[in-house]
Amino acid sequence: MREFRTLLLAALCLLASATPPALARDTERAVPPTIAIIIDDMGHNLEEGRRLVAMDQPLTLAFLPYRPFTKQLASLAHQQHKEIMLHAPMANTRNIGLGPGGLTPDMDEQTLAVTLRRALQSIPYVSGVNNHMGSLLTQQLTAMDWVMKELYKYPVFFVDSRTIASSVAADVARAYRIPTLSRDVFLDHEQTEAFVDRQFKLLIRRARENGTAIGIGHPHKVTVDYLEKHLPELDAQGIAIATVSGVWAIRNDNREMFAEGEKQAIRPAYAHTDSGVN
Repeated sequence: MREFRTLLLAALCLLASATPPALARDTERAVPPTIAIIIDDMGHNLEEGRRLVAMDQPLTLAFLPYRPFTKQLASLAHQQHKEIMLHAPMANTRNIGLGPGGLTPDMDEQTLAVTLRRALQSIPYVSGVNNHMGSLLTQQLTAMDWVMKELYKYPVFFVDSRTIASSVAADVARAYRIPTLSRDVFLDHEQTEAFVDRQFKLLIRRARENGTAIGIGHPHKVTVDYLEKHLPELDAQGIAIATVSGVWAIRNDNREMFAEGEKQAIRPAYAHTDSGVN
């Protein structure tokens, strides 16, 4: 049934792009409310990471660079048809440490660009980027301009995690014509089943209201337990789940993100590096 819904969704999107406006509007109404779930902070927790990779649903997994299990889990995730992102560490207003690959306000443009490029190269099969923390850096127009100037070179989309309401990251990404989305709901910033349940239901409500919605969770045991139990129930509720790029396609008439040959390939470089220019 899940495979049928996925095929139906793809067929409807293709039909909508090839039919007259009136029929296209009917087709759009036939596409079920669709959620995407990004799991941030991948690469630290091997056990919960493996459980997430093993799920049947098309989750999007955002990996921190240079963490102990990033390369292993990202490769497994690719084999299981998951979408893979770089979870790019960015400076925050609480001065919480970023770990390797972090982007900070004291960097000049070259250092920031090289640090970001190497982080991208460290993630196998990467197709998108979102910010890890970043409540400080995503408010800074110059820093975000440097970030998007680098990301524009590659075939990657950007998701603003919106860790602060005054983030300019999404606006700058759109100015660079990078395929851009923003987080709608955080699922688990309180790690209780009751809280995750409330946020998950909010995510579904947003999808019913707007057609699509994007949630962000983390590889906490309570979150993974909840998703294992409740994601298989979505079909019966008339809710589809897609990757982030799938949601982007729904919102953009199923057109391709990038023309063939438009962007340069990301050259893999999996060796550990902490940051910056050597």
